[in-house]
Order: sequence, then structure tokens, then C-alpha cells
Amino acid sequence: MASNKNALIRYKTIDQCLRNTMRTWTLDNLIEACSDALYEYEGKDVYVSKRTIQLDIQHMRSDKLGYNAPIEVYQRKYYRYSEDDYSIKNIPVTDADVKVMNEAIEMLRQFKDFSLFKEMDGVLQRLEDSVYSSNKSNRAIIHLDKNEQLKGLEFIDPIYNAIQQKKVIKITYQSFKARDANIMVLHPQLLKEFNNRWFLLATHKQKHITLALDRMLNIEVDENTEYIDLKIDGDKYYKDIVGVTVANTRAERIEFWIDKQNAPYVITKPFHKSQRLIKHTEDGVIFNILVQPNFELERLILGFGDAIKIQKPERLKKRIHQKLSKAIRRYTNSENKEND
Repeated sequence: MASNKNALIRYKTIDQCLRNTMRTWTLDNLIEACSDALYEYEGKDVYVSKRTIQLDIQHMRSDKLGYNAPIEVYQRKYYRYSEDDYSIKNIPVTDADVKVMNEAIEMLRQFKDFSLFKEMDGVLQRLEDSVYSSNKSNRAIIHLDKNEQLKGLEFIDPIYNAIQQKKVIKITYQSFKARDANIMVLHPQLLKEFNNRWFLLATHKQKHITLALDRMLNIEVDENTEYIDLKIDGDKYYKDIVGVTVANTRAERIEFWIDKQNAPYVITKPFHKSQRLIKHTEDGVIFNILVQPNFELERLILGFGDAIKIQKPERLKKRIHQKLSKAIRRYTNSENKEND
């Protein structure tokens, strides 16, 4: 059982105890009650320390979970609610709130492979307890694009923690081109998501390097190397590119034509935030963007097939032409073999 679920059980148990005014409750009594409740759920003994219950009471008293529980100590050893009708179950939410929160919880569940939302743990515990049961059988009506087969998601948490705690990491990495894996010592700087894949921007031997998480085989913290924090601002670092590949060259003005049928898609979903509509033509629309040419941009352009034509710069225009010509030769050679 997840630790946050255990905490939720303890909160509910403490609440039930303090609502029972027919007896007195010491800290030891609360520890025993929580241990018994966890045993019922787990089917085995779960150790509950004095410190754990003290922290639970502290959290329940605070606004962190939204409880603001009026727990007081009297006669220097007994715990009780100072308000007779108080319970953490009395959460003031409307039916409309419940509906919205149900949808939010279902959407957040799709990010189950990593825990970057730890700051929301307390909120989600409280929401899930009071909300999820009301619509347990409902189907999800928001569907996010995700790849259940995607590798490397288990490394998001340790990398995130390493960046946050300013730790150097050793990773075992095998690129698509490499025959064997190798170990690299990295100073992790940023996590980047693009096109449903996750990447790590780090420094390796004093150079910037971008690595795909799905090519990582293992990660461990290197406590013997001092971390170098470059304080990279992701918005600035990726400002002039499409995707994740930064060449550290100056951005170029790239002009391209899109046919009439596809122009609305490019207008509503720009290639880049710098995109500008230049003019309408008889058969389409001309746009431009200010970016560094890179692999991801080429993939985006090629994805539009015959619906796009690069106007400027000439170098990129020739490169796309070469790739399309190579594709035509592949199709032609394939057809000739089939006819032989």
C-alpha cells in the first residue's frame, strides 16, 4: 500500500478516535488504533511510530491538507477535538465541485508513472477519499495521448530529485547507434518532454548533452562529485527551437508555404511561437518562423508531405528536397523489384 494511502487511513482513524468522546485518548492509544486499522487493510503488522502520529496530528491541525482540525491537548496527555461536531469528513464542497474534481482526479491518474505532483499529495488524498466513490464506475471523458509501452518513465523521479537536490548522477546509457552501453557522469539540469518522449539536458565533460530517458538502463547518485548548477532557464534555452535539439547557433528566418487545405491546421497549431502569417496566395498561405534548423524541425516539415514547400533559406530548402528525392527513389526501387 502506498505511503500516502497509509497516511489517509491514519488520519481517518485519528478522526474516529477523537470523535469518540466516551473515552480518553493518549498518544499511545492513537498509535495502537492506527496500527490496528492498518493491519485490517494490509493483513500484516505495520509499524507506526510515535513521531509518525505526532506529525499526523500536526498535519491535521494545519491548513496543508485543508483540515484545520481543532485538536487540543488537555491534562498534558490526552487529545480531543475542541469542537464537539468537528470531523475531517465534513469537507465543504458542492456537487459542482465534486464533478469537476472527479474529472481532475481521473486526468491526474494518467500520470501514474511519476510523482512530480508531490506537493499535491495531501490535496489528492482528501479529494480522492470524498470524491472518487461518488462516480467510481464512470468512464473517463478526457483522454490524453500516452504511450504505455514507453520506456524510461521510471527515471523521471530520480532525475527530478537529483536536479532539485543538486546531485551528480551516473547513468548507464545506450544510444540507438551504440553497440554497447556506457556509463556517463552527468550534472543534470533540466527535464524536457517533447512528442510524448522525455529527455534530460545535462552537462557531461563540461559540454551540454541531451539524452533520451528511454535509452537509459540505470541511474545512481554520485556522492563523490560536486554538482555544477548552470541555472538554465528552460524557456530561454529552448526559445529558438522546435523540439529538443539545440545547436547553439543563431536562429534563422524560415519561410514556408502551406496549401489551402492544411493552412488552418498550421494557423491554429503553429510550428513555433515565433510563427507569423506573411500572406495569403491563390493556393495557400505563406508563414515564417525564427528558429534554429534542427532534426525535429525537419521531421515536422516532412510530415506535411506535399502540402508544404520551404521558400527560405536555400540551404534548408535543398536539404528537404534531397530527403524527398531519396524517398521517391526508395518507392521507385521498391516498385521495380515488385514488378521483376
